[in-house]
Amino acid sequence: MATVQRTESDPARTVAEARRAFFVMFAFLCTVWALQLANWLGDYALTLDFGIRSHRPERLPDVLAAPLLHVNWQHVESNSGPLFVFGFLAAYRGVKKFLGLTLLVALTSGAAVWLFESEQMVTVGASGLIYGYFGYVVLRGVIDRNLIDSLVGLVMAASFAYILTTAVPGTPGVSWLGHLGGLVGGLLGAWLLRDRGSRTLRVGDTDAGPGSAAAVAARGAAAPGTPSESPRAALLKELDDLGL
Repeated sequence: MATVQRTESDPARTVAEARRAFFVMFAFLCTVWALQLANWLGDYALTLDFGIRSHRPERLPDVLAAPLLHVNWQHVESNSGPLFVFGFLAAYRGVKKFLGLTLLVALTSGAAVWLFESEQMVTVGASGLIYGYFGYVVLRGVIDRNLIDSLVGLVMAASFAYILTTAVPGTPGVSWLGHLGGLVGGLLGAWLLRDRGSRTLRVGDTDAGPGSAAAVAARGAAAPGTPSESPRAALLKELDDLGL
């Protein structure tokens, strides 16, 4: 019985994950805005109490709280749009993987600030996450060899490459360390969280129907030299390998 390896691609599952990603990001933004309201009502005490202060071991846990806080309404407004767009694009392939990415980016962004920022500064804001999601979206498709994700990454890179100017060392008025650390975390996440999922299909399995690319490739492998081993079968297998 011939077998063929393929990456599982289920359009219904992708739609379900995209729907879940939408609600996750909506809930995330609601949390950020609720905290901003509480912060504003408390005269921004949360920013001072949970912002990142460098070189203080007791403030290390704040690297996880700081991305949820902002310094004023303009700050949270400017971050909300990019956070939702890049967060959704990073999450629509799988929310569990997205949560792992978020933790990784929060740690790399916060660590860069904690290690290298001036001790007099208090750093908060979701921009480190934004840069991490951006880097992940741009690189993910190339590493996973997924045509759709590669095209999405190309469009995002072409449309938003200008944001990288605020990740340049010495950029005044912003936490370029947090931006750069987040970007590094996103690029690293694209590699660490790459798609390793594959499964073996056997001729006769319910999801390897007679007209599927996997079944055609399997028939060709089982009986080389027969009419089924055709350019059409090779093309279908190439499309299948691309995730289409």
